Amino acid sequence: MTMSSVQIAAAVGAVSAGNFAVSGWSIDSRTTQAGDCFFAFRGERDGHDYVASAFGRGASVAVVDHDLPGVGGPLLQVRDTQQALMQLGAAARTQWGGTVIGVTGSAGKTSTKDAVAELVGSAFPTGRTMGNFNNHLGVPLSILRLPAEAQVGVLEMGMNHAEEIRTLARVARPSIGVVTNVGWAHAENFPAGIDGVALAKRELIEELPGDGIAVLNADDDRVRDFAKVHSGRSILYGFSAGAEVRAENVELSEQGAKFRAVGVDFESPLAGRHGISNVLAAISAARALGIEAASLRDAVRALRPGHMRGERSEKNGVTIINDCYNANPEAMRSMLELLAGIPARRRIAVLGEMLELGREAETLHRGIGKFAAEQGIHAVIGIRGAARFTVDEAVKAGTSVSAAYFFSTPEEAGEFVRDFVQPGDAVLFKGSRGVQVEKALARAFGNEGAGPGERH
Repeated sequence: MTMSSVQIAAAVGAVSAGNFAVSGWSIDSRTTQAGDCFFAFRGERDGHDYVASAFGRGASVAVVDHDLPGVGGPLLQVRDTQQALMQLGAAARTQWGGTVIGVTGSAGKTSTKDAVAELVGSAFPTGRTMGNFNNHLGVPLSILRLPAEAQVGVLEMGMNHAEEIRTLARVARPSIGVVTNVGWAHAENFPAGIDGVALAKRELIEELPGDGIAVLNADDDRVRDFAKVHSGRSILYGFSAGAEVRAENVELSEQGAKFRAVGVDFESPLAGRHGISNVLAAISAARALGIEAASLRDAVRALRPGHMRGERSEKNGVTIINDCYNANPEAMRSMLELLAGIPARRRIAVLGEMLELGREAETLHRGIGKFAAEQGIHAVIGIRGAARFTVDEAVKAGTSVSAAYFFSTPEEAGEFVRDFVQPGDAVLFKGSRGVQVEKALARAFGNEGAGPGERH
């Protein structure tokens, strides 16, 4: 999105530094391009120390919180540069004027956001949040970076605390809100635990206009109840009876899934019941825009899993499932269920610690170990911290688990897996982002097994 320096100054409450066009937006001087507006933030490093570098890369203007004489370009001085970005995002949202679909949830929101963008994009020019850029910086930047021709913007909204999603929704002003589920992710930040998480996720629905549409997972009791706080239309999706967009005649395989919904047969390469759920959410969002389900068959068939989000590969006769990006109990169960359905000599789960679970951490990790045993997983390998409870419970819970080991680092776990696996095995790698389970994958199978590097 292009704005003039005068428009930017008016939006952030600064004195204009001339009148020229700004064609891009940057918060990292290393990736700043010609014509960008650079925002200097204070964090582990002070962005003001890199303003001169940003101008050296061609930035046309910088937003700062104090004067910086001699840095080589025009400055817009504000009290708070992060707040200025939010203000500019809100102004850009008004200037753009298209339809925003907001997506949130404890698990699956990035995959669902991408599925929504692909399906809606088959009918309308569509922009989206890149990666999981879903916080107080990412949402306004995503708005500013929407293509000028886009009629729809699909924006992911994350949170760590109460009122964060509300703030993001007031900037983005979605008319369609998608909530995938409520889980234990970030529960340690809420005195009420998972009920506090639910209230925080509900903020997206509370901020919809009266004529907005809520797209809600009928399989999650808390999410389904969000319809009660919305005066407009709600579309329920899922496997449950009563869902408007309901999956029926489900067939799961290594290649993905086949199912029927709203009278249409679909084939999706996204594996597992959680993959179907993400697609159902996307079909529902498309229907909210008046897109006929029958026209979405090809778009569903063309979907692909995101990086480290269920990517499947094979090396030396071993099936590798790379779901290292993040983890919470709900997503962990879904991937273990997927692993259990893969024909293999042995099914091996390499599971990193699930972070930010608060006082329920031990109980929830033990629950995953019990579930792994119930699913017939042959080996459970835990990495770091509370994952030791997963390993312990897997041994106690069932006879299917013939091997269970705990390691303090992903590198140690990877070295063990390298020597432990045999041709014909299937191995799942999954854990919270902070555990970096992909290091275990890389140590076990090399960079080829780990797939491409992290994308930011």
